[in-house]
Amino acid sequence: MMTSCSAPLLLVLALLAAGVQAAPSAAAAAAPVDTVADSCDLIRDFVNYTFCVTALRSAGPGASTADRHAHLLIAADLAAARGASARDAADAMARAERDPAARDGLEACAFLYGASSVPALRFLRGYAAVSAWDRARELLQLTGQAGFGCEAALDEAPQAKGRMAAANKEFQQLDAMTTALFNKIAVRHG
Repeated sequence: MMTSCSAPLLLVLALLAAGVQAAPSAAAAAAPVDTVADSCDLIRDFVNYTFCVTALRSAGPGASTADRHAHLLIAADLAAARGASARDAADAMARAERDPAARDGLEACAFLYGASSVPALRFLRGYAAVSAWDRARELLQLTGQAGFGCEAALDEAPQAKGRMAAANKEFQQLDAMTTALFNKIAVRHG
């Protein structure tokens, strides 16, 4: 038989138990994990941490709660977009260039970005999106060709090389970020 004070005591204990169970989920909701910082920390040996964080966060507020797979897709999209922009810039500079060595080098840059790195990044992104890791891995050698190849093509044209330097460097960083994230994810998945 229950006494009159045991029923309220049981009610208080039940409410306290429910509150204790709800407290961890409320605390977790109040302080979400910053997955961008985690992903960039994981690849900081290959990519400048600040550059990585800035680049991933430029994709929007959802990036900070996205998983590493989504960060890889974001990095590939950013690298492909930067490569396409560098291709367009090199092509425009080549059309306006009077120096034959610079014009040839700039045309080579536009070709490397347009025929090698950008399409390879787009295919890699597509394969990575569906976790076709073996197919995506085969494209890694092509993705970075343009940045370094463009620099080499412009060795005889220092002024044109200077005009392409920022685009090449940013592309190389984004490609390195894509490659590093890919390697961290693909190792786990075979």
